[in-house]
Amino acid sequence: QVQLVESGGGLVQAGGSLRLSCAAAGRTFSSYAMGWFRQAPGKEREFVARIAWSGGSTYYADSVKGRFTISRDNAKNTVFLQMNSLKPEDTAVYYCVADTSIVAVARTPDYWGQGTQVTVSS
Repeated sequence: QVQLVESGGGLVQAGGSLRLSCAAAGRTFSSYAMGWFRQAPGKEREFVARIAWSGGSTYYADSVKGRFTISRDNAKNTVFLQMNSLKPEDTAVYYCVADTSIVAVARTPDYWGQGTQVTVSS
C-alpha cells in the first residue's frame, strides 16, 4: 500500500515553469514505478510521464516531451515533475500515480493521489 499527496500546483503564465511534488507514505516506495496523469476540464484523464523504480528509465507523452522532466528521490519518498515552457493547454488537475508494474503505471495504475490544480494563463 502507498498513499500519495501532491503539492506545487498553482497559477502561472504561459512560458513559465512549475515543479510538482508527490510525497509517498509507505516503506517500499522504491519498489514502485511512479508517474503523473492529468485531467483537463471536459476531457478524460491522460498519461503524462512515468519513471522506473531506480529512476533510470523515464517515458513521456508526446505532448510534454522536451518540456517536462520526471525524477524521484527514493531517500525522501518523493517524485517530482518539473514543467517548463508551460502552455494554456497544460491546464489540468495533475495526479501522482504508483504501481509495482512499470507498464501498468502508465496505463491503469493501482494508486492515485488526490490531485493538484495547474492553471496556465495566456
